[in-house]
Amino acid sequence: MRITPASELESRIKKLQALMAGQKIDSVLVLQNADLFYFTGSIQQGVLYIPVEGEPLYMVRKEFGRARMECGLKEIVPFKSPKDIPNILADYSYAIPQRAGMELDVVPVALYQRMAKVFEGTEIVDATPLIRTVRAVKSKYEIEIMKDAALQVDRVYQRAKEVIREGMTDLELAAELEYTARKEGHQGITRMRGFNSELFYGHIFSGPDSAAPAFLDAPLGGLGVNPSIGQGASFKKIRKNEPITIDFAGAFDGYLVDQTRTLCIGGLPSELVKAYQDMYAIQNRLKEIARPGVAWGEIYEQCHAMAVQMGYGDHFMGTKGAQVSFIGHGIGVEIDEYPFLARGFKDQVLEEYMTFAFEPKAVYPGLGAVGIENTFWVEKDGLKHLTFSPEELVVL
Repeated sequence: MRITPASELESRIKKLQALMAGQKIDSVLVLQNADLFYFTGSIQQGVLYIPVEGEPLYMVRKEFGRARMECGLKEIVPFKSPKDIPNILADYSYAIPQRAGMELDVVPVALYQRMAKVFEGTEIVDATPLIRTVRAVKSKYEIEIMKDAALQVDRVYQRAKEVIREGMTDLELAAELEYTARKEGHQGITRMRGFNSELFYGHIFSGPDSAAPAFLDAPLGGLGVNPSIGQGASFKKIRKNEPITIDFAGAFDGYLVDQTRTLCIGGLPSELVKAYQDMYAIQNRLKEIARPGVAWGEIYEQCHAMAVQMGYGDHFMGTKGAQVSFIGHGIGVEIDEYPFLARGFKDQVLEEYMTFAFEPKAVYPGLGAVGIENTFWVEKDGLKHLTFSPEELVVL
């Protein structure tokens, strides 16, 4: 178990403070667990107050003792209620901010209103873009953790080749692979930022189930075990000559990687074999064009155009009518971070040490889905693999 070094936290906060100064934001109040972990190394219940200049204050309601143990920040103080915050700020000679940032994409309205009462007269603005911008560029420390998550997900893939058999259900396969991941240190929670976006270990399904669309903003959905979940593995039995999708998120020491591999028993119809090869070719196109300075949306447009030219206009990244408008997503503490390799993002560009998952997939109702997904980090000379499991279509 890693404890985030104080030097990492200091670097992250200084980067955020620089962005705050540019936006004339006096302070940022961090409340959400993923952001708390990123900036404090802990997720104990409370408020992280980051002034535009000076030391941050981690005010902890529960559990203060654990926060002291896990957090490398200098100033960690207990508090009972948000009403205590003005007095705590005064103790550290911080004035009530005129303009404060909050994570307005995720903070519940009731909590927002409560904090607004505490900071009456303060203009509250959305700090989420600034926070996500800082988090998008990883340090070498973070890259090393993600490499450990990639080792974990490779062991899941190797186990899949050992246990898949005709007649087992998708749910049984998922249980085997989740058990393997857990033994390898999987944290059990795969964080997503989007509202009502929920994910367990990933998506495991076979045949037509892999082509079943779902509410989640993803190219594949699956039926799941009941409508309250509505995604992922079901009780469907695995059969010969149909694709088996292992779309699995490694999660280790707070960081994620995403990998998809396609397997089958006995082979696949030629149409699906060709589709898999073409999705692999699209990934290779990504590697040719993805460099620091290239717009996120430009990568999407080029790869999407290639898929359409190949004849996958009705099958690329979902079934017709349920297709998503992205091919890749940033990943780190959460699975849906910056950058978004998606339609419309023409003004944002790749930067060195950004990390993202790229997942070209072809989906055929009644047959299933094939495709590949890997997690990469950006270097000056191009992309480097984080996930590394063999990429060929596996025939068992």
